[in-house]
Amino acid sequence: MEDDQSLYIDKQKKQSEQYECKCLRCGACCGAFEGDPCANLAKDEQGKYFCRNYDSRIGLQKTVSGKAFHCVSIRDVLNFSYVYPGCAYNH
Repeated sequence: MEDDQSLYIDKQKKQSEQYECKCLRCGACCGAFEGDPCANLAKDEQGKYFCRNYDSRIGLQKTVSGKAFHCVSIRDVLNFSYVYPGCAYNH
């Protein structure tokens, strides 16, 4: 039983990593094009967006103007809201 659970957890982790690799780091799902993005959204030297708080991003966060919102996984975004047309997750 424990081996099956470990295999399942490993499979879920690998699938999650493969899913995360699709991200083009456009910043759209973090509000980069909406005028009041997440306060943790930043750009690197190549112009790619990243989250300053990525490992702890899920949950209550704030926008640049201070509005509170709940950060969710991209899977939840895809299920419940609009995704920027250029987003790799649309394909």
